[in-house]
Amino acid sequence: MYAVIMAGGAGKRFWPRSRRKCPKQFLNIVEEDKSMLRLTYDRLKRVTSIDKIFIVAGEPLYEKTLEALPEFPDENYIMEPSGKNTAPCIGLSALFIREKDPEAVMGVFPADHYIRDVGGFVEAVKLGVEVARQENGLVTFGISPTRPATGYGYIQIDKKSKLYEGKAYRVKTFAEKPNYETALKFLESGEFLWNSGMFIWKASTILTAIKNCMPELYDSLMKIQEVINRPEYEKVLKEEWQGIHPESIDYGVMEKARNVYVIKGDFNWSDVGSWDSVYDLKEKDSEGNIRLGKSVCVDTKGCYIFSEKLLIATAGVEDLVIIQSSDSILVTKRGESEKVKQIVEQLEKAGKVKYL
Repeated sequence: MYAVIMAGGAGKRFWPRSRRKCPKQFLNIVEEDKSMLRLTYDRLKRVTSIDKIFIVAGEPLYEKTLEALPEFPDENYIMEPSGKNTAPCIGLSALFIREKDPEAVMGVFPADHYIRDVGGFVEAVKLGVEVARQENGLVTFGISPTRPATGYGYIQIDKKSKLYEGKAYRVKTFAEKPNYETALKFLESGEFLWNSGMFIWKASTILTAIKNCMPELYDSLMKIQEVINRPEYEKVLKEEWQGIHPESIDYGVMEKARNVYVIKGDFNWSDVGSWDSVYDLKEKDSEGNIRLGKSVCVDTKGCYIFSEKLLIATAGVEDLVIIQSSDSILVTKRGESEKVKQIVEQLEKAGKVKYL
């Protein structure tokens, strides 16, 4: 199996630690000695060889990637001229992999997910490869929900289509992030899984699906394919990329395709989507606090506190996220950290580039 790591995200919800030059995937957020990218890379080395692992991201992150993963073969870095969401990114990757092996199976994995049960992940990936080969389908991974989460998309399984001893199913439909009442109904029905955003398929199968569901993107990809390994590649790539419409693979392909299967992943998984997610994942002290760096806390409960350099002192507060980076301090309520992205957007509009 070939593995593609999508590592071009900006990580806006993890400001002020996540910046343009060093976004979330390069930070030691969940484990203090390993970045999110390193954790993903090491996980994939359990299912394939280094020469079959590719990373897709923009040119500004190229040097940072090689610095973070010294053993990574730089010829496996696929540069996208700009972020266009996951469908163009995946389509471009499929071109390179099909060029190497027309029958290749490829997995697609975000760089910033956290999985504790690596053994369970490995077993699920092996099954995904088998389903992709045997059924010639598009395979995604669904996570058994533990609560009525409103921050995840959902996958509805066709219970009548049990495959591989009940570890795989045909997909009935995809659902966008629901409100709480709908999420509760999903949970109670037993028919829905969290959409993990990880996929496995033949490179040829996903390109055919893009042709059927996103013909304009497919046309651009075919023009790019014609010049792979030729001197004019970069010029054609940039020209075609400018006209490509940003779209997610879920909306552009998965929700429209018919040959879609889901592997029921019972391994512990988090998309680590916000500071609240990090708080949920990490071990707390007796007061429910997570304290990293220098801090003094009096009558402080349920807080996530990170200091890069300064001493952070708190008294009489509860359920806060406090993050100090080199030039900025974030203070937000736990449960509200999704709004950090809006802060970054305001900074962008105001042209305050030095804080980005």
